[in-house]
Order: sequence, then C-alpha cells, then structure tokens
Amino acid sequence: MSGPLDGVLVADFSRVLAGPLCTMTLADLGATVVKVERPGSGDDTRSWGPPWSASSTTYFESVNRSKLSVALDLADDGDRALAQELARRADVLVENFRPGALDRLGLGYDQVSAANPGVVYCSVTGFGSGAGADLLGYDFVVQAVGGLMSITGDADGEPTKAGVALVDVLTGKDAAVGVLAALAGRARTGRGCRVEVNLLSSLLGALVNQAQSFLETGRPPGRMGNRHPSIAPYETLRCRDGLLAVACGNDGQFARLAAVLGAPELAVDERFAANASRVANREALVAALEELLAAEDSGVWQDRLTAAAVPAGRVGSVADGFALAERLGLAPTVAPTGGGTPAPRHPATYSTAMLCPAAPPPALGADGDRVRAWLTDPQCPPLVHPAEARPAQARPVQARPSREVS
Repeated sequence: MSGPLDGVLVADFSRVLAGPLCTMTLADLGATVVKVERPGSGDDTRSWGPPWSASSTTYFESVNRSKLSVALDLADDGDRALAQELARRADVLVENFRPGALDRLGLGYDQVSAANPGVVYCSVTGFGSGAGADLLGYDFVVQAVGGLMSITGDADGEPTKAGVALVDVLTGKDAAVGVLAALAGRARTGRGCRVEVNLLSSLLGALVNQAQSFLETGRPPGRMGNRHPSIAPYETLRCRDGLLAVACGNDGQFARLAAVLGAPELAVDERFAANASRVANREALVAALEELLAAEDSGVWQDRLTAAAVPAGRVGSVADGFALAERLGLAPTVAPTGGGTPAPRHPATYSTAMLCPAAPPPALGADGDRVRAWLTDPQCPPLVHPAEARPAQARPVQARPSREVS
C-alpha cells in the first residue's frame, strides 16, 4: 500500500496553494508530510470560504490531503526548537516564506543543511530571492505582470485571468518535479541541495509557443479569445444551441470537417486548403463554418465529428468534465480512507503500485500531540503516512541514502 516515497519525511512550512500542492503530490506518492501551521488560524486557505467544508474550506482541502498537521508558534522558543528539530530530521523541507524570514528563525537553508546535509530544501517565491525578494507573489498579480492576462480574453475586451489560480498550480508542479529530481540526485551522491522555484519563472516557462513567438519576433502576442494564433479552425464556433470547440490540427482533419458539414468543396478552396491560408482567411472561414453549423445543436455535431475523427466538443461545465471522465473510465476522484469528501485524484496512473491511499485533509493541529512526542521522545514510534497503519518497528522516516558524502 506504500508508494515510492515511503520512508521520506517532508517538513511542510508552506501555505496557500503552490507549496501545499507540491507536498500533497509527494504525499500521494507515499511521503509522510508534516504540515506546520500557525496556532489558532492555520493555513490562510482554512478561512478562504465559501464554500466551507466540515473542518475548514474546500480550498484548503483541495491541496492538503494525506498530511499530518501540527500547530507551532515560530515566535515561541520551545515551538521554534521543535520546528528546527523537524527540519533536522526531514528528508525534504518545503517553504514559501518571504526570502530571509526563515533565516531569522534558524530555519534557513544554510542553517538547516549544516545540521542536515542530506536535506532537499525547496523554496517557493513569487519573484525569486534576488532583486524580486521583496515583491509579494500572489497568483493573480503574477498573471497580470507576467503577461498571461494579456493573452487571455477577447481581442476587444479587458485582459482576463484564468478561471483557476493557474500560476500557483504550475509552480506547485514545478516544485514537485524539482524535489523529485533532487531526491534522485541525493540517492546517487548522498548530498541534498536547495531547489528554488518562483511563480514568474513558472508562468513564463508555461507560455511555451506564445513565449517563443515573442522571443523570435520581438512582438508580444495579444488576446484572441478562443482562437489560436497559428491554427484554424482551432476555436469555438457557434451552433444552433451554443458553442462547439473545434480543433483541426492538420489539413486532413479540416477536409473531414468539411465533409461532415456537407461542404467538401471548402477543403479545396484556395482560401482554406492549407492551414496557413485558413489562418490568413479566418474571418471568411468562420463565417462559412458557422452558417453550416447553425443547422444542428452542438451535441449532434460533436457526435458526428467525433465519429469522423475530427477533434470537437461542446463547451460544458466542470460538472460535465467530471461526468465525462466517469464515462471514459478515468476515475476522476479518490475517496479518502477514513471518510471525507471525494477529491480529484493524483492525475498520473502507473503500471505498478506507486500511489499511497489518500487520507482526508487534517484538522488544524490534529496530529500535534503525536508529532511533538516524536520530536522529543527517542522511544516514540516513527511517524507514518496518515493512511497507513504500520507497526512501531517500521522503517524510520528519517532514513538517509547509504552512500557516504565524498
């Protein structure tokens, strides 16, 4: 029932979204994650409602399953000493404090790695630890200043943010990749390292073709609504009852689209025969396609185009997305052991057992007594993943690679 990170202890000093998503990913893979929270209030997202859950909010629960929670006041000498001991024992430490803040508490990278040379220490910031160290990094602000909003929304409308805190999500995934890479490196050398990720860099890296277009031409891309700058038709088209997303990535798909719509001549029209000409004549193309699509509802066209191997789908809701995943047998949710509301599952599947069973997100300080006892009593059984029930003699979570540091 354990995953590949069984035996890895993660000290989670992060809050909100990017850091907690990273550590939840590690917990999904079997790591034991100890989430350190402020006494009384805990992670900021515990109060970010509605919607509310039984113990906090759905926002908090979305990125904090399968963790242990301990409330430590880092301004208190005793609690700070416990936090430092947790960092000394940890295989991985993840934090998103303002640069320099943890140094003043004896929890900075240099201090932790001096006592724990094998630690993988991951810092998540908004704008890095250099010239941008004093800038506050919230997803919405980074979407604005990093350019994502400038390419999102209608061409004649206002810049628009994504419908989810996408930059935080991307950064959390980058952080998880960085931690896993550092753990793999440590397995070879015995040495840990510092991993730094920041929201701005994760956003710019995720702009892919739009970023490369700017770097090649020097011209910043603009907003195109649901249209693609380099492909047509690759956009939403209006049908009798609503919108249909059509994505013709090559000329063969467009020819099949034209045939299904009953206008095969469009595929040999010199304005539309090749993708470059379709992009150049997009307005005329869309007008011709929407005139034909107006004959039927979007669901009818989706079925017909899908049968003809043309990528197309009606624009649905989040509920529709979950329902589709269920119909396709993709098991979109996981039901935590020990109760709790189902949650979106770890997105990857594996041909061998890799995932640890999920446990519900913890109540604030729910594991405080156990964590404090483990940090202070040498006879205390090791901490384990909250979904597991391992005996006291199980392998300690602070195990280190056997190879000596050269």
